[in-house]
Amino acid sequence: MAHYFSERPETASRPGSVDLVLPDLHLRLETDRGVFSPDRVDVGTRALLESVPPPPQEGDLLDLGCGYGPIALTMASRAPGATVWAVDVNRRGLELTERNAQAARLYKVRPVHVDEVPDDVKFRAIWSNPAIRIGKPALHEMLTRWLTRLTPDGVAYLVVQKHLGSDSLQRWLGEQGWQVSREASRAAYRILKVAR
Repeated sequence: MAHYFSERPETASRPGSVDLVLPDLHLRLETDRGVFSPDRVDVGTRALLESVPPPPQEGDLLDLGCGYGPIALTMASRAPGATVWAVDVNRRGLELTERNAQAARLYKVRPVHVDEVPDDVKFRAIWSNPAIRIGKPALHEMLTRWLTRLTPDGVAYLVVQKHLGSDSLQRWLGEQGWQVSREASRAAYRILKVAR
């Protein structure tokens, strides 16, 4: 898992699958080594998906750090009229998200590398289980880059483990001028709501 935020993971491929089971959705997702949480949908992602309100039904939505796609596919399922941009640096994850979206017939999911999203696209919602382990400077740069692309009424929901700095991240976001609040707390994870 140490290299899930590498563009081309050096970890040998070992395909697998996981079940994403939510009250409103059940999907079997292809996974592989070299992507985040390949053996199960992690607790943080599940906490996010079970806690956030429905996404806007139209416009552009963003899954930041999509991995193999559980967040992006949930957004697309809950908002079939919206376009869901599934972005990541990890090419293996993007390929898996593409295959998982096709298998689920969620054709408005667009898996793209972080540098391939057109500059004029603004997001009505961002959902993310951000890669905290990339370190604070890189994390702050990543969040600044994408949060500034929220529409004026857009909202981001970030899930962060309490022991990996959710409270300090909440403080930092507030210091940067964002309206930030703790939307939920579950299983040592915080769901942070971020708006302009």
